[in-house]
Amino acid sequence: MNIIVFPVAVFCAEAFHGNLILRDWASVPGRETGMNGNGPTKLVDPLEDPVPGVGTYEDFNTIDWVREKSKDRDRHREITNKSRQSTVALLHSVSDAFSGWLLMLLVGLMSGALAGGIDIAAHWLTDMKGGVCLIGFWFNHEHCCWTSNETTFQERDRCPQWQSWAELITGTSEGAFAYIVNYLMYIFWALLFSFLAVTLVRAFAPYACGSGIPEIKTILSGFIIRGYLGKWTLIIKTITLVLAVSSGLSLGKEGPLVHVACCCANILCHLFTKYRKNEAKRREVLSAAAAVGVSVAFGAPIGGVLFSLEEVSYYFPLKTLWRSFFAALVAAFTLRSINPFGNSRLVLFYVEFHAPWHLVELAPFILLGIFGGLWGALFIRANIAWCRRRKSTRLGHYPVIEVLVVAALTAVLAFPNSYTRMSGAELISELFNDCSLLDSSQLCGYKQVCSDRPAGKGLYTALWQLALALVFKMLITVITFGMKVPSGLFIPSMAIGAIAGRLLGVGMEQLAYYNHDWFIFKGWCSPGADCITPGLYAMVGAAACLGGVTRMTVSLVVIMFELTGGLEYIVPLMAATMTSKWVADAFGREGIYEAHIRLNGYPFLEPKEEFEHSSLTVDVMRPRRSDPALAVLTQEGMTVGEVEALVESTHYSGFPVVVSKESQRLVGFALRRDLLISIDNARKRQEGIVSASQVVFTEHAPSQAPDAPPPLRLRGIMDLSPFTVTDHTPMDITVDIFRKLGLRQCLVTHNGRLLGIITKKDILKHMAQIANRDPDSILFN
Repeated sequence: MNIIVFPVAVFCAEAFHGNLILRDWASVPGRETGMNGNGPTKLVDPLEDPVPGVGTYEDFNTIDWVREKSKDRDRHREITNKSRQSTVALLHSVSDAFSGWLLMLLVGLMSGALAGGIDIAAHWLTDMKGGVCLIGFWFNHEHCCWTSNETTFQERDRCPQWQSWAELITGTSEGAFAYIVNYLMYIFWALLFSFLAVTLVRAFAPYACGSGIPEIKTILSGFIIRGYLGKWTLIIKTITLVLAVSSGLSLGKEGPLVHVACCCANILCHLFTKYRKNEAKRREVLSAAAAVGVSVAFGAPIGGVLFSLEEVSYYFPLKTLWRSFFAALVAAFTLRSINPFGNSRLVLFYVEFHAPWHLVELAPFILLGIFGGLWGALFIRANIAWCRRRKSTRLGHYPVIEVLVVAALTAVLAFPNSYTRMSGAELISELFNDCSLLDSSQLCGYKQVCSDRPAGKGLYTALWQLALALVFKMLITVITFGMKVPSGLFIPSMAIGAIAGRLLGVGMEQLAYYNHDWFIFKGWCSPGADCITPGLYAMVGAAACLGGVTRMTVSLVVIMFELTGGLEYIVPLMAATMTSKWVADAFGREGIYEAHIRLNGYPFLEPKEEFEHSSLTVDVMRPRRSDPALAVLTQEGMTVGEVEALVESTHYSGFPVVVSKESQRLVGFALRRDLLISIDNARKRQEGIVSASQVVFTEHAPSQAPDAPPPLRLRGIMDLSPFTVTDHTPMDITVDIFRKLGLRQCLVTHNGRLLGIITKKDILKHMAQIANRDPDSILFN
């Protein structure tokens, strides 16, 4: 569910560690002239002569959606009006309208090129753990043996040009010693790659670790994390993503590619003024970039757009949908031109199943959905518990050692089993594969392959190895996701589901072979027919497990059929994905990304979470009964010194303005940063302003003694229409207002008198208390 932000006044009342937000002065009428003893003097206007820092946001604060949308409307209106006056202005108007599409083109090209490079480099380094190409060390195994005339059908991966480390060091590839040499070299490369990855992240870009999707979701909801989408993060994430994937750790590159695409978009936004200077417009571009990330990760442009819409974006207007589609198209085309998979196809796991599925098979497909949902719920709980332990114990102080220990454990346990030794993408491709006469895989170790397929010795061996690989992957993924290296969750989750699906598929296949006369097989699975396709079960299982972990539905099904080219298998995919979501939701409504957002204390109001408590705004607002009175400004009667003292003695980033402290009638709202900049500006540039000068928020200055210093008139920085609710407004309505309007705070009144204030942080803390969670876990406002 995506939230559309409408123009309503939004203000920022409480700061995190004194971080402040400034409201745009352009949208407020009533900029006035100040009066000093010598006659009228114009108060310096920051719009005409900008003061550094005006209109920007501090780190770890939420943007003012309304102000940003208002600024963009004013800018657009001004350009439209000027375009009627001259040809140059008309051309400027056209270029402004076209700049969004040009930006999307650049984002698509840059992300597609980076993704292609990451794919090629990761493939090369992964193969380097096994050996090296003699005709050129930069060739991976497949390219090295591409032109060889000496490969045999049974051993198509072996050619004289490619030598394992044992062959290079000992001269032979057979025997126990050669196995040990290969084993040790595999561990050595795994440790080297993981050490380089974690060291680079720690030294140059701490934000380059993890998946990036929880933070992207938070940023798209309006939060600011400086540097998270910067150039250093992009460079280090690109390099370390290749190293982390190549090290053999149980992680994927798909989630981090969304982060990489968003970094590209953020950097390219600086080339265009309308995106550089407007945070809301920039978030529209970042929504499109999230679609590009999935498009290049899976070769699934439509799935990418739906992923951005369903899973990541907070505000997704129709215009962003079209631009996301265009950017995803450009990125997919760029990736196809680079052809990193070497198969001239865009899709990662192309499948070609020959037998159609039957209605009876919906039962095992739903069973896979149940498994996916149970695994998703279990994984989220286990991973969050492990991450919380990492944050709260000494384990979190040693990220390099943690990564090295997990990498060593993974390499030692993975090497003996061919299904854990291969990369996640190779494993999934193998499991999706439908056996044919040309296959030499152990999974195709049937006694005969053509029609009926009784299991042979090779298949039984493969099934045992797969069962061990399933247990290994399930355990190791829990402790791997969240370490201080780039780590995606798509491929490991799909691998777990694909293994479970393949095991069930082979079981169903053998059941049908030995029990043709059972009533469930009669009529559609006659003797001699090849009616069950284990590869299809692997595909359905992969979708079910990924759905259980992320709670994706529509976008997941579209990604899966784009990923495999299996358009006729939409119904099994839909059945498994929906079942997976229902089962997982029974144990908790949060997906893995929402759980990590909550773990990190980000101020994210989850649109999917229902507010069922019957409290009122008066129960949540501040000040509470035991708190000191609300800090307010009066519209007249306070001096500059008193205002400065109030600002310095509190940590709030905004103050309600009332008629008087006795009446508490609300007049407006002034932001702390506006006050400080205005006072500082007036002291420097307006004659006669001193600490004894009166501060007035009224339209006309009150009469003063002839010898009094001139007043400082600040009506122009006050918002005259602050968003308010009454003290008896139900909290479920207030929460909906905050979600759908992107508010950061609103004021609480009773018959026009100011009672208190509710911030986004107050709402999140209240919701945490209701859910029996620690309210102090909400770190930011």
